[in-house]
Amino acid sequence: MNDFIFNTTASIRLKSGGAAELGDILADMPIAAQERGAMLVTDPGIMKLGLADAALESLEARKIKTLVFDKVEADPKAETVLEATAIAKDAGIGCIIGFGGGSSMDVAKVVALLCGADQPLDALYGVNLAKGKRLPLVLVPTTAGTGSEVTAVSILTTGTEEKKGVVTPIILPDIALLDPDLTIGLPPHITAATGVDAMVHAIEAFTSRSANNNPISRTLAKQALDLLAANIREAVANGSNREARVNMLLGSMLAGQAFANSPVAAVHALAYPVGSLFHVPHGLSNALVLAEVMRFNAADCGAEYAELAPHVFPDIDTGRSSQAVTLDFIERLVSLNRDLGLEPGLSHVGITKSDIPKLASDAMNQTRLLVNNPREVREEDAARIYEASL
Repeated sequence: MNDFIFNTTASIRLKSGGAAELGDILADMPIAAQERGAMLVTDPGIMKLGLADAALESLEARKIKTLVFDKVEADPKAETVLEATAIAKDAGIGCIIGFGGGSSMDVAKVVALLCGADQPLDALYGVNLAKGKRLPLVLVPTTAGTGSEVTAVSILTTGTEEKKGVVTPIILPDIALLDPDLTIGLPPHITAATGVDAMVHAIEAFTSRSANNNPISRTLAKQALDLLAANIREAVANGSNREARVNMLLGSMLAGQAFANSPVAAVHALAYPVGSLFHVPHGLSNALVLAEVMRFNAADCGAEYAELAPHVFPDIDTGRSSQAVTLDFIERLVSLNRDLGLEPGLSHVGITKSDIPKLASDAMNQTRLLVNNPREVREEDAARIYEASL
């Protein structure tokens, strides 16, 4: 067995209605929030829907002064992080709360880091380049998809529309608060896209060629797929089913723990330009390229795909060759996406053949991810995958 390191969030709390206890949680932490106040980082949709109301009321009840920054956008920009950081520093904030989807949590992570460490943002892009401390950090996911509450990664969009990652265990939060009630109002299409995103995390973590691929991540990936696959259809069709929502949120978190330590690969590398250039939600971007990346990889990791297949489709016939099981697995994933309302084909999001050279070129910049892929991906390979995904 290879040597490995497994990092995750220090405290994970799952409780229906737990957001209403956020004030109590912060009051019990040995942090400066009580004296200096907290910043809640979120997006306008969260505030409009009132999802943060109970959390803010609980903070007020505990007399924790809270500043709300609600300007986070999808595929968050570096400028958004810098704006939030400047406001937090000017107010002398003592704690950061990331409340929302992956974008809000990713912004909150880096704001906490920039407020606590004396480094410019540009110096943080890459792996383990952060030095110093961060402010106390609590993350509260409102979708079951990114797993950002347990990952040491924050993905930001730079001025060139290229996505870059800040990767350091320093940005793992002190507490991840999982409240499935916050996900009950998610529309079906968001439930579907974020759920498939979590499944991609598990699949890529299991097959990652990272030197840190480890038995803990592989076990978590399988457990995540068991939960996600068994509940995603019900969560999409009947969003008020609390049991399905709990299982999706837990499955997303387990997948997050898996890929946080055994990093994702070409699906994400090819999905990032789709999101950056065409403003396609991250989960949907992953879903649109998943099948063709898996077909490309199958010759090199068919046995691993075949091992995962029954965790997604328990009735799949595993008494065949691993290649046959893998091909069946891929086709079933395509059908699952369609059943969930995620129509396959990049053409459905406005991408044409003329866009492929730019997409392929930008995907090659994702070296941090491509190095983990089971099969080497060259620019011409990326172009063929995109074309097959149209």
